[in-house]
Amino acid sequence: MIQNDIIINIEHLSKSFNGKKVLDDINLYIQRGEFITLLGPSGCGKTTLLRQIAGFLQPDEGRITMEGKDISDVPPHLRKLNTVFQRYALFPHLDVYDNVAFGLKLAGVPEDEIEKRVKKFLKMVSMSGYEDRDVNTLSGGQQQRIAIARALVNQPKVLLLDEPLAALDLKMRKDMQIELKEMHQKLGITFVYVTHDQEEALTLSDTIVVMNEGKIQQIGTPTDIYNEPKNEFVADFIGESNILNATMIEDRKVSFIGHEFECVDEGFGENVPVDVVVRPEDIYIMKKLDGAQFTATVKSCIFKGVHYEMFVNTDSGNELMIQDYNGFEVGSQVGLLIRPEDIQVMKKPCTKNVFEGVMKSATEVEFLDGIFECKDCGLEAGDEVKVEVEFSKVDLLDMQEDGVVSGFVSFILYKGDRYHLTVTTDEGYKVLVDTHDVWDKLDLVGIMVKPEDIHITKLDKQE
Repeated sequence: MIQNDIIINIEHLSKSFNGKKVLDDINLYIQRGEFITLLGPSGCGKTTLLRQIAGFLQPDEGRITMEGKDISDVPPHLRKLNTVFQRYALFPHLDVYDNVAFGLKLAGVPEDEIEKRVKKFLKMVSMSGYEDRDVNTLSGGQQQRIAIARALVNQPKVLLLDEPLAALDLKMRKDMQIELKEMHQKLGITFVYVTHDQEEALTLSDTIVVMNEGKIQQIGTPTDIYNEPKNEFVADFIGESNILNATMIEDRKVSFIGHEFECVDEGFGENVPVDVVVRPEDIYIMKKLDGAQFTATVKSCIFKGVHYEMFVNTDSGNELMIQDYNGFEVGSQVGLLIRPEDIQVMKKPCTKNVFEGVMKSATEVEFLDGIFECKDCGLEAGDEVKVEVEFSKVDLLDMQEDGVVSGFVSFILYKGDRYHLTVTTDEGYKVLVDTHDVWDKLDLVGIMVKPEDIHITKLDKQE
């Protein structure tokens, strides 16, 4: 990367609110002239990151440079960028012309230049002829156009957009997406866009930064993000996916849903647990069973306008989502085929929960800020230990008070034959759970582990 092509560089940026880390060691560079989107669910830290670039928030750690100069302590009005907010933030006592001209007047730009620029950018956002209109009489889409024109008229080097289309209806949002893309291409300035809408990010962006829980999960082009997700969160969040437990048998050969498949991935090792991603549109479905890699029974078939969405139960008992231009009758037997290049293999981040704990007695161990019964492992009270619990050995209870500790379901991933959950405890610990039971996100649960399912080893102080 040529240094002159980088307009904003973010290094080791962290931010906390009330003791909770909202951004955790963010490292990111933004190229001059690109359309980059910060994408993630609510609470992932994307808006906090944007507000720090804008100067509305100060980082706890790290720094932000613009064109090589540290702007961490530069106030917002002195940064060469402007922000478009979700709620427009127009001045209700000013007409359209004066709203757009406001920043230019503050900067002391001559009147003839102000008029020239205001007309130019009102034309760019298709609002010519609205100069004398009261902004309160405009529709939501028109108000957003005025907000964009007001931000662009100051000719910033970077335009920050914080979910600018979220308040618009679907058709208006689609129209504005096209207009934003065209504006970016005409102006050639850098756009930094925040959204939780995956389709919007894929439509608009040159580069997508996927975020979750204050950390960057993946950076790449829309094609890379969709076709080559780095982990199960990205695969699940971007588009529809079949995410399945698998074993990498050897280079270019992987086993899942009870069958072996050729793939294009290498370097994972032999007989290594992995996850695979297969997009619903990449599974070929046919009436003929001969020539198919495996068979299934159609469980449901719904017409979605462009394609049919079907759920099938495979001959190994797994459930798969399939999208195809042809619909198949519920209950019918079908043949399925997956090509090697359509199987994306991902490393598993871990295969069991690992916690640090302290022995309270020979048969009690404290971890997750709770005291659990365990089998006598020959250790004494006060010994510091490593506690390991398999995902499938964590029991979730309907009543919080019935568990040793309690928490809420913060993430759900369906993996074809089971659910893979993340449960966040009241103290903020993450517990991973594999279960066949159906839970909803934000369900409150109690957490229990049987004594025989808790594996304890003494911590090596040198580790």
